[in-house]
Amino acid sequence: MNETSHPTSNTPHLLQSPLWGQFKAEFGWEPKVFSSASAQAQVLFRKLPLGFSIAYLPKGPVGKDWACLWGQIDAACKQHRAVFLQVEPDLSEGGLTVELTEQMQGFTVETHTIQPRSTILVNLQADEDELLARMKQKTRYNVRLADKKGVVVRETNDIQGFYDLMQTTGTRDGFAVHDISYYQKAFDIFSPSGACVLLGAFHEEKPLAYLMLFLSGERSWYFYGASDDASRNLMPTYLLQWEAMRWSKAHGATIYDLWGIPDASAEELEEQFTQRSDGLWGVYRFKRGFGGEVVRSVPAFVRVYKPLLYRAYQKIRAGRMAD
Repeated sequence: MNETSHPTSNTPHLLQSPLWGQFKAEFGWEPKVFSSASAQAQVLFRKLPLGFSIAYLPKGPVGKDWACLWGQIDAACKQHRAVFLQVEPDLSEGGLTVELTEQMQGFTVETHTIQPRSTILVNLQADEDELLARMKQKTRYNVRLADKKGVVVRETNDIQGFYDLMQTTGTRDGFAVHDISYYQKAFDIFSPSGACVLLGAFHEEKPLAYLMLFLSGERSWYFYGASDDASRNLMPTYLLQWEAMRWSKAHGATIYDLWGIPDASAEELEEQFTQRSDGLWGVYRFKRGFGGEVVRSVPAFVRVYKPLLYRAYQKIRAGRMAD
């Protein structure tokens, strides 16, 4: 398979790392790794009632000749009585080639993905002045404003403070927040090896915002962020993002993934972001300012083992999305 179709394909995605499997195992998933001479895949199994399960392969497989893996994975899926296997490759939309389609024979295309399909990638292979110059003028102004107003960003292990502001952010922006144990476990598993850092923005020692950043090889990801309601005029989230980029660059990352924007083309995003605030549109308005490139992944691929149960799953999923 041509691995150049994704700009960050030299480094496997964090969701294919052993640490991610260890982390998800704490919350009801069973990770299993399958390998051939030239490819590898970490599949997560989740138990369902009556002895069934679902199988999920996020941001993989890794390497070439994925077709060599499907026999092993099929056998494991049948052993686990999986209703279906969903595969979400770590490839940009331009990577949906004939070759990829051939390697995914026996699968059907599924436009609904579990991970965000669209993101913004910031290329860190430039000096800091150039990175700042690539930002939108207002974003660059807000980064400097926060600094002038005395906002300070530093590493912290204050998961409780982070969680308190996550609840504030979730209420404000209308998204679900995990239990504190989820974030604490992520930090405990990833941070000892330097694969995770929690950055906090403080003003006169008062916490204003937090950002949990993950690192794997040449890639870093902004997965979780939180901020209060009262201090937004100090622009702490802008300085946090800038310091996250600086931290990533200092630790060897060449790509900073802002993770999660509306699933639309770059043209649609630019046409509609000033009018829309639903879903991730407000998030996009913030993230677009940091000078990155919109990247949309290929759709998911699904192999169904229990067609009747899979149709029931699709109806349940459609009902939840409509709520």
